Amino acid sequence: MIKVLIADDQELIRQSLQIVLNTKDDMKVTGVASDGQEVIKEIRRELPDVILMDIRMPKMDGVQCTKIIKESYPKVKIIILTTFDDDEFVYNALKFGASGYLLKGVSMDELVNAIRTVHSGRAMINPDIATKVVKLFSQMAQADFSIVVEEDREKELTKTEWKIIEQVERGASNKEAAETLNLSEGTVRNYLSTILNKLGLRDRTQLAIWAVQTGVSKRKPE
Repeated sequence: MIKVLIADDQELIRQSLQIVLNTKDDMKVTGVASDGQEVIKEIRRELPDVILMDIRMPKMDGVQCTKIIKESYPKVKIIILTTFDDDEFVYNALKFGASGYLLKGVSMDELVNAIRTVHSGRAMINPDIATKVVKLFSQMAQADFSIVVEEDREKELTKTEWKIIEQVERGASNKEAAETLNLSEGTVRNYLSTILNKLGLRDRTQLAIWAVQTGVSKRKPE
C-alpha cells in the first residue's frame, strides 16, 4: 500500500485528489495539508511514502518544504505539482531531491502513474517541462565549471547585490531571498537583472554556477 500525503492550498484540489486516490487498491491518503508547515506536522504524525506537493503555498512553499523533508526523511518521495513551469522552481525542487515534477493539468491516470513510478524509485517529469529540465541541466554540464567574470565587472557590484548573489549560491528562491534580506520579490528580481548585466552573464543558472565556483559567500565585501 502506497501512503500518500496531499499538500495544496486549495481545498477543492485536496478533496478531489483524496477521493480519487483512495479508490485505488494500492494507495491510501494518510493526510492532507494546506501549507508547508502543516506538511511537516503531518509527516511527524504518519510518515508517507509519497507527497504530492504544491509549489506555491503560504507560510512555506513547496521548494523550501522539499528541502527540509529530504534532509530529515530522505526516503520520502516528493512529486511537485504546479501550474507554473518556472526555471527557478524546476531547478531548486529537483536539486533538493524531488522525484517528480508535474503540471496540475495532467490527467488523474497520469498522476496515479507518477505516484507508482516515484514509489518504485524512478523519476517522473511531465513531458511538457521535460525539455526545459534537460536544457537547464545541460547548460550546467556544458559550463564545465569554467564560467569566468572579469574582475573589473565584479568591482561594480554593490553590497546588496553581493548579498543577492550569496542567496543564489545557497539555492534560495526569489521569495526566500526576499524574506532573508527584507526585500520584496520584485526588488530581488530587479537586482538579479542588474547583476546579470553587470557581470555579463546570460541567466540565473550561470550566476549560480559562477557563485558556487568562486565561493561568493567567502569573498563578498563586508
